[in-house]
Amino acid sequence: QGQLVASGGGLVQPGGSLRLSCAASGSAFRFKPVAWYRQAPGKERELVASFSFGRDINYADFVKGRFTVSRDKAGNTLFLQMNSLNPEDTAVYYCKGVLGSNELWGQGTQVTVSS
Repeated sequence: QGQLVASGGGLVQPGGSLRLSCAASGSAFRFKPVAWYRQAPGKERELVASFSFGRDINYADFVKGRFTVSRDKAGNTLFLQMNSLNPEDTAVYYCKGVLGSNELWGQGTQVTVSS
């Protein structure tokens, strides 16, 4: 069964960096990963960064200037470069893929920012 696979999470100290990746596998290969969300314990899932209408990039205010979303040339792999991480960035990070009007969510990767 196909899925979106997110990777690159881990434990990092405040001020550190991580790079997340997301790609579709198996029968989900036609889904294009287009957005990163995150969900902290006890909080709702929130948008971090996304591509819309193909090329427009949207960032949540809380990551502007620190995070950069990008993708490979074919649009099959989505990246999230996260710099200047702080404890408030601790969450499970999810990628979302789209195929027409259909959405597919990845399993998430844990990011923990702690000293």
